Amino acid sequence: MDEEITLRDHSRREGRTVTNLHHYCAEILYVAIDKICVEMDHRVCEGSNVALDCFSCLDPKNSFSKFDVDKLDRLACIYHANFSDDDRGTIREQLETYVHQVKRNASFTSCEDVQSLAMRMVQTEKHLVFPLIYKLNKLALILPVSTTSVERAFSAIKIIKSNLRNKIDDVWFNDLMICYTEMEIFRSLKDVDIIRSFTTAKKSWRGHLPLNFI
Repeated sequence: MDEEITLRDHSRREGRTVTNLHHYCAEILYVAIDKICVEMDHRVCEGSNVALDCFSCLDPKNSFSKFDVDKLDRLACIYHANFSDDDRGTIREQLETYVHQVKRNASFTSCEDVQSLAMRMVQTEKHLVFPLIYKLNKLALILPVSTTSVERAFSAIKIIKSNLRNKIDDVWFNDLMICYTEMEIFRSLKDVDIIRSFTTAKKSWRGHLPLNFI
């Protein structure tokens, strides 16, 4: 890796050289990481990035080395609908007590992720002692599901809003998105039921769709 090579592209004319280590780090690895970060910023809003950063503090690896009371306390404010005013007032104290107990408990040393941590809390009945912490664990576990839904939605956007259909208004586009992302649900619906529901909702219309038009 210490062997020198000629710089790529236009710099080659100048005869400048760098080491292989610099080439692979600065010209390949860092560029790839930068592109991934830019793509994540485009796909995930700032609020989601903050939530992901806070949830990472639940990671039990290395004896809960990432545990941060301030960030986890902030999650109670971000997910205010899941935590009452009393919960937000007591969660910090519960977090401080919780981390001291799990670090000393040998049952938690084998936990490698949030999933195993939540399972171990149930096995040791810590979910009853620290219900607010267990609720944070459950929120962290359902986060990948919501992230996958967002990824599916972005994939659907590229398919639905093509160059030939770039003038779709927001309402019609939103309806198409729902139909595409929830495709499995719509496949289970009968055409006749959809027509009847549509006709009932549009009673003010002069015409009605015939049930046997297909």
